[in-house]
Amino acid sequence: MALTFFSRRSTKPPGRAGTAHPAPGPAQEARGGGDPLTAALRLGRLGLIVQHPQRWAEHPEFEKVWRAALRAVDEYFAIVPDGFVSLAQSLSEEPGAPELDRQTKAFLLARYAVTNADFQRFVDHGGYADLELWPEDIWPHLIDFKDQTGQPGPRFWREGRYPRELASHPVVGVCYYEAVAYARWAGYRLPREAEWQMAASWRIRSSAGSPRRYPWGDALDLSRCNIWASGHGHTLPVDACLDGAAPNGVLQLIGNVWEWTACDFQCTDHEGRPIVGDALLKTIRGGAYDTYFPWQATSTFRSGLGCLSRCHNVGFRVAMDLPGEPTGPGSPGQVE
Repeated sequence: MALTFFSRRSTKPPGRAGTAHPAPGPAQEARGGGDPLTAALRLGRLGLIVQHPQRWAEHPEFEKVWRAALRAVDEYFAIVPDGFVSLAQSLSEEPGAPELDRQTKAFLLARYAVTNADFQRFVDHGGYADLELWPEDIWPHLIDFKDQTGQPGPRFWREGRYPRELASHPVVGVCYYEAVAYARWAGYRLPREAEWQMAASWRIRSSAGSPRRYPWGDALDLSRCNIWASGHGHTLPVDACLDGAAPNGVLQLIGNVWEWTACDFQCTDHEGRPIVGDALLKTIRGGAYDTYFPWQATSTFRSGLGCLSRCHNVGFRVAMDLPGEPTGPGSPGQVE
């Protein structure tokens, strides 16, 4: 398998996961009928193909589709190398404040946050009705995951559709469980908090490695991100702020929207008391277009949000373990 994650920094506007062109608009490729393998490729459910090749090994078009899916993964994802991070365990940033050290393995992280156009395919493909994508104890809450017109979908959509002009903007108004359901549907996962911080701080395992305050370096540059002081006042397309990319080309880890991670938020206040909420708190990272204090939009700042919250400034991006070569009868390159 030849993946070239470090070979370029894509400047093409993203469409659905795995493509580098704008999406055609709401619901144009709603329910991928016919062959499930080619439908998975068309709908951008790349993880279902590259992470579970044994599922498709007997398919007559498997090799062709698998190779196409790998090329799409290479375009949509970037590799984050092995590294390590120190997660703050209190609100205090004073020297000596408690930290939790974590090592991270290499993984794939989406270059862009999930867009409205990406999420539309999940909605149109019946994602909210597929109970296998949701924890059983969350089923009673599904009735609350509605848009402005009572249709299943993100909080700020209408009639199950996103505003056309926001196709390439990050989807917002989705809770943690909606983000997880989308990731499962497409064959991905949410990044763990340590992985997210590694991607943003680039603290790789080398004698010269040192953490960065921002993906681009140690100095705040408002032209490289979209926070309150940048002056935009709204979300930008997910391929904006190209100069703010991490070394591997991942964009907008700082600003535009906060991002859900897979981890619980555990932290103490200045007096050492645990911070708890009415509901389970999940960690969000990176800041958003309306983040007023710049010190909250860094590679190390941690915050928590109730797992059922559907906020105007919180979205997500997906991650994936490094795929391997499929094995068994019918695998590409396999000599029977």
